[in-house]
Amino acid sequence: MNLIQELSWRGMIQDIMPGTEEQLLKEKISGYIGFDPTADSLHIGSLVPILLLVHLQKAGHKPYALVGGATGMIGDPSGKSDERNLLNEDQLTKNVEGIKNQLSKFLNFNENDENSAVLVNNYDWFKTISFIEFLRDTGKHITVNYMMAKDSVKKRFTGDTGISYTEFAYQLMQGYDFYHLFKEKGLKLQMGGSDQWGNITTGTELIRRKAGGEAFAFTCPLIKKADGTKFGKTEQGNVWLDPEKTTPYQFYQFWLNSTDEDAKNWIKIFTFLNEAEVDELLSQHEQKPEDRILQKKLAEEITKFVHGDEALTSALEVTKKLFNNQHAPVDSLSVEDLENMEGVQKVNFSKEIFNTEPDVVSFLAETKVFPSKGEARKMIQGGGVSINRQKVTDIQHKVTAEQLLHNKYLLVQKGKKNYYLIEIA
Repeated sequence: MNLIQELSWRGMIQDIMPGTEEQLLKEKISGYIGFDPTADSLHIGSLVPILLLVHLQKAGHKPYALVGGATGMIGDPSGKSDERNLLNEDQLTKNVEGIKNQLSKFLNFNENDENSAVLVNNYDWFKTISFIEFLRDTGKHITVNYMMAKDSVKKRFTGDTGISYTEFAYQLMQGYDFYHLFKEKGLKLQMGGSDQWGNITTGTELIRRKAGGEAFAFTCPLIKKADGTKFGKTEQGNVWLDPEKTTPYQFYQFWLNSTDEDAKNWIKIFTFLNEAEVDELLSQHEQKPEDRILQKKLAEEITKFVHGDEALTSALEVTKKLFNNQHAPVDSLSVEDLENMEGVQKVNFSKEIFNTEPDVVSFLAETKVFPSKGEARKMIQGGGVSINRQKVTDIQHKVTAEQLLHNKYLLVQKGKKNYYLIEIA
């Protein structure tokens, strides 16, 4: 298998060092990607580097996942306009453990296999290096001119906030990681997002100057949405890989709601479907785009990869109950169905709200389904509000206790995709 060809048709190659493809075809090599432990869970922005490691392993090479326990204390200036808050050691330890557990779901760590994955933490080698030792044995090999020429550094120098020496040193620390793994583990390849190209090539340069060796690298384009908004962000914030932070249903819905243009790109990047299968899906989508075949397949494949078959089944069942059976009687939903609905925003409110027999506009504003009466009124008049699956068009409509499901719930739909479960106690 030609790894570079496989990644190229998927649109997963941006920068590549000369000789990298030839080296990967010549022998089985070890390569790595670094993960920044800024939280105890990775989010979908980390899926591309995870998938790069999975593809590397599928091609027979040996993947290393480096968790930056040391560099996480410093902060990477790449793509950042401001200095990042530094984490304490206890928080970093928790974050590192969380990331290790997640990575073990995607990569084969069976030590009996020749190309089993390996987890390393750069704190393990940096903790024994003194500041003087690092400056003397490593810093002297890379000039300030070389470091200043990197885009990530230049942007911060020309900005209003500048860059601290702490973050300026990050480039050299990441470069040392590559040198250390080259020397101690025989790694010859580093991969990452395109914003890491400057840091990665500092590593290859350090290997050349300090060890007289040759190393290789390639990067993947940063994922962007077609409308220019940030990938992986929703109204609720990041889309996490941890099911406790982002439920499998919410995760599934993120991919299902992708635009046609995004889905055409993402089906290649975020699934393991082969080129013929992707071409067939694209053809079917062009014939009947209203069926959203592409989005459904994308959501199914990536949810199964991240959360497993059982979670995918659950996400599909919730989706069916919420969206596919909207004409079914609302009383077909049991208390358990209502209380365990994923992706539905839950609101608790006092039964005293019924004392005034509120009109629907006042009710929806008071329960914060809408931020104001004006917005609620406008949406109702536009036919965008349903209560217990009954469309409400009269702004004078009264909301009463008799409408409660199981004597305590109201299921409110706002627009096409936003659901609220209001529990009255």
